[in-house]
Amino acid sequence: MNTRLMLLLAIVVMTSNGVVWGANNETSPTGYSSSPESNTSDVENTDRNVRDKSDATLTPENQVEGDDGDRKITAEIRRAVVGDDSLSLDAHNVKIITLNRVVTLRGPVESEGEKTTIEKLARQAAGVKQVQNELEIERQTD
Repeated sequence: MNTRLMLLLAIVVMTSNGVVWGANNETSPTGYSSSPESNTSDVENTDRNVRDKSDATLTPENQVEGDDGDRKITAEIRRAVVGDDSLSLDAHNVKIITLNRVVTLRGPVESEGEKTTIEKLARQAAGVKQVQNELEIERQTD
């Protein structure tokens, strides 16, 4: 009987230690922190997100208002941008919105060269009437 009681007590202690360790551990099994302070970073782009909530600013959701031709233009530009290995990840992820054959480019890029390259790729797409380049050069942090 004493052996069973000791075994049960050991299991309870080991299990409770795991629960306490998990509650105090600041990183999840995936390696990401669960503390609120560490989740506020520049990745959030809060200022941009607030700006994009305004109906005056075009977002990719406006693309549904366009027709198949607009969607084909957007797809062609996206393929060209993603296919350019000289561009950064930020540049590959810029917003491309086409309405009535007018292309709007928005989002951060790393350099003036990337901004120019993406605009050039957009202008080369078949059917484009105009390109509005609203790309922003992201400040470099060291």
